[in-house]
Amino acid sequence: MSERIFSLASLTVLELSPPQMVEVAAQAGYSHVGLRLVPATPEERHFPLVTDADLRRQTLARLRDTGVRVLDVEILRLKPQTRIKDFEGVLAVGAEFAASELLVAGNDPDEARMTDNFAALCDLAVQYGLHPHLEFMPWTDARNLEQAVRVVENAGRSNGCVLVDAFHFDRSASRLEDLAKVAPARLRYAQLCDVAGPRPYDMQEILRQARNERRFPGDGDCDLPGLLKCLPDNLPLSLEIPTLQLLEQGVSALQRAQMALDKARALLARI
Repeated sequence: MSERIFSLASLTVLELSPPQMVEVAAQAGYSHVGLRLVPATPEERHFPLVTDADLRRQTLARLRDTGVRVLDVEILRLKPQTRIKDFEGVLAVGAEFAASELLVAGNDPDEARMTDNFAALCDLAVQYGLHPHLEFMPWTDARNLEQAVRVVENAGRSNGCVLVDAFHFDRSASRLEDLAKVAPARLRYAQLCDVAGPRPYDMQEILRQARNERRFPGDGDCDLPGLLKCLPDNLPLSLEIPTLQLLEQGVSALQRAQMALDKARALLARI
């Protein structure tokens, strides 16, 4: 059996530039990284890979030197005003980094239009060797697994996929029995973390936890063994585990990346 791919997600070490991130991933023992080409929020620190050719060159050099590869690029948002053609520059950079997966958020209350746009994005992404993954998040317009699967299936594109993130799976009250029914071809990677405590009633608090405070696998209350058993065997896992508290306590990016990987491996060894 081939060794499972573990990828270091940007959000885990958001303070690092892409070349630094590749370096840390290599030192910690990851085979892959995820690159954030478009910031998720206006506030976050952003390294403009799409527009900065020199930064791309440095990042590609670090990838070459370390042997680390790029799994996914993020994050495109499908909004009411979205014109898919405008994403072409991001897709081209994704292809330059030889990424195979593309993370997409649904921010359009009109599900039919979101579905049409997802289909159009899939058609454009084919040319770049990318598989768009609609990631459901409870505060977006693709709010749970059921809805994300519906959009992707209705779009009807073979490269269209659904991204399961353990945090959002838990906080959106998605169900394992529904996950077990998803066609394996729709699942090409997943995001792993753990989640502490019961689901908050306040969506702003859910959002705060998602962006700042997740737990390492096995350190929370999520049924991660149940989740992993419903996913295809040996599915690549992107470790997306922001831990702002540890960052503020002076725990280095390398230490946090290492903890994430050690805990993920320990969890899988137990299952």
